Formats: sequence, C-alpha cells, structure tokens
Amino acid sequence: MSQEGLLRPGIIQLRVLDMDEAITHYRDRIGLDFVSQEADGRVYLKAFDEFHRHSVVLREADSAGIDFFAFKADGQEAVDGFRKRIEEYGVDVTDVAEGEMPGTGKRISFMIPSGHRIDIYADMDLSETAPETHNPYVWKDEPRGMRAQRLDHCLLYGPNLPEVEKFFTEVLDFHIPERVDLPDGTLAIWMTVSNKAHDIAFVNHPEPGKLHHVAFFLEDWNDIGHAADVMTRYDISRDIGPTRHGITRGQTIYFFDPSGNRNEVFCGGYTAYKDHPTRVWDGNHVGRGIFYYERQMNDAFLSVVT
Repeated sequence: MSQEGLLRPGIIQLRVLDMDEAITHYRDRIGLDFVSQEADGRVYLKAFDEFHRHSVVLREADSAGIDFFAFKADGQEAVDGFRKRIEEYGVDVTDVAEGEMPGTGKRISFMIPSGHRIDIYADMDLSETAPETHNPYVWKDEPRGMRAQRLDHCLLYGPNLPEVEKFFTEVLDFHIPERVDLPDGTLAIWMTVSNKAHDIAFVNHPEPGKLHHVAFFLEDWNDIGHAADVMTRYDISRDIGPTRHGITRGQTIYFFDPSGNRNEVFCGGYTAYKDHPTRVWDGNHVGRGIFYYERQMNDAFLSVVT
C-alpha cells in the first residue's frame, strides 16, 4: 500500500559555532520559542504555530552545517512500512532509541546518495505552547522577531541527484513539482510529499552532505518586509532579497546565522498536486527561475554552503 502523504518535515539538527549567539539568533531574531537545553548541550526550539515539542535542534560543533533532516510519519506502522521499503531498496537503516531527543519516540535513520542523513519518526510530545484547539485565537502568545510560523523546508547540496530522485520518488512517495535540467544532466530538483511547492530540495554538488539553507514559513509578503527590518536593526548578515522565486513562486529573503548557516524566510508558493505536470527550467532561463525579479544568477548564492 502506498504511504503517500504520510511524511512531513519534522526536525532539523544544525551545527553551530557559538551556542549563545545561535540561541539569540533563532529565538529572538527569527522568533522561535526556546524549549530546553539538555545535559548534552543541545538546544531545542519550535515555531509558534507548530504543535509538537520541537522542530529545530542546535548542536555546538567545530564547523557549521546540518547533522540530519527528519520527517514525521503518521504512526509507527507507517515508519515500519518505510523501513521495509528502504531496506528492500538496498539502503542500510539504523535505529535511534526513544528518548535520544527529549519527548521524542524512536527513529529510523539512513544515509541517502547525496551524503545526507535522513530520519523518520512517528511520536513526539505536544508542546506546552502549542496552538489552541478549542475556540482558538490566531496565536496563544504574540509572535516575536520575524514571526516564523513553522519549519518549512531545506535545500541540500550533494552528488548523485538521479539516485536521490529515484529514492525519494520510489521509496518515500515524493513527487517533483519543479526541476532544472541542463544539457549535461539535472542541476536541481524540488520535491514534496504534500501539496506544498516543496518539502525538500536538492542541488547537484560535488561535495556530499552540504546545507544550502533551512527555511521558515511566514504569513505573507508584509512579514517578509518586516523580517528585512529586523535584519537591518540587528545587523544580521543578509544574502539576497527581499525578492521572489520563479521556481515555487515563493517570496523570500535569505540571510545567515552567526555560524554561517544560511536561513530563509519564505511565504507564498503554489499548490502542487501529484497529478500536475512537472515545471522544467533550462539553463537559458534558470536565472529568472531562481530570482524572478533580477532574472540572473548570483554566483555567491549558489556556491556558499555549510
């Protein structure tokens, strides 16, 4: 039986160079809720419109980047089904014990051909600050900073894109709303398991396991402008924007955390149903695809990763 629609972005664990600076950035500037700091030093945060205990984990390390990206499944039966399919595909799966993260059930973990670690889990405690469900207000406590609503997606850089595409579409039931194809092969793919424009994306890159950006969803274009105001007020290193993508149609601004990990705040985007044809960009028009208003590529934006 197909597992379509049973996954969604759940957790990203980032490496940061200075934990105090990182907490200030993600809590006070982006506006995530601080959940806890545990005995191993990791810090857990969530956005105000997320129901579960945490979605962003920070780990202090000697280099910036991503440890793993985790998808939440609708129940342990779905996780077990994915495990069977992944192993039958020929990919090794390891177990992560319940409680390795506070409030989180057991996870399965595996490496994909781009050199990234992906986890899948079913159980996580609800947050004490989760959105109300009985006669709810729009928010429980007034959002802070850039007013990030949720962890939305990440863009990863690594090799072996055809194998990555095959694995995600055949094993995890993702579909591809949009792609960039060049004469010598695929440059990038945007993939979703929902009807969002993307839940995860990949760009072909010789080095494995790299992070281009992690994105947080905002309500609208006005909030993108407000985020730019926050960046100016607190001297946050801005990369690109405010602008718009042709690919996904999302409105966006990119910036860096104090460790050099690229962040994005993102709103909009089209509805992507699985029976829609894939939108395909070629090399002559990919500049407009990436930056719709500027209509040209930015070498630093494409090459700087952690």
